[in-house]
Amino acid sequence: MNKNIIKEEIIGARNIRSFLIMIILLFAGIGFFLAGLSSYFDKNLLILTDTKQISFIPQGITLLFYGTGAFGLGFYLLLTIIWNIGSGYNEFSKSENIVRIVRQGFPGKNRTLFLSYEFKNIKNIKFLIKQGLNPRCNILLVLKDKREIPMFPAQILLNPIETEKKAIELANFLNVPLESLVI
Repeated sequence: MNKNIIKEEIIGARNIRSFLIMIILLFAGIGFFLAGLSSYFDKNLLILTDTKQISFIPQGITLLFYGTGAFGLGFYLLLTIIWNIGSGYNEFSKSENIVRIVRQGFPGKNRTLFLSYEFKNIKNIKFLIKQGLNPRCNILLVLKDKREIPMFPAQILLNPIETEKKAIELANFLNVPLESLVI
């Protein structure tokens, strides 16, 4: 590793959690949709269960609605995995005095998000811990104009100790103060 450059790859949507949720949503959506159609046509379209006892109004319509919604969300998640939304890298270059943040977005004219900041515009690094039902921790790049830019997706940084070590390393590399905030 070069001592003048730190480059960290960001995984994005292609992670195990996204794959599992996508598979569950697609199969559950298809199952619910077929169960709803079975109640409408009064014919069993599912292999594993008997759907003859489900009346179309209100259970069948509800199953069709939830099946369509789950399939739509699963398909959306499949597209984000194929397009690798959120992937990219963070690059900190001492030789150029520049921080580069690159992320992939949805297809189109502005698919690649490219942010570049000079070291002199960086106020500090903020280490943020949110407690509660959905605990998270993240590292934010705080600019002098008070913008706070998350450096990593929330799913990646789950261990507060490792995240704090990474924040300390970044603050030392950039030669800026480290601010710690627990919410």
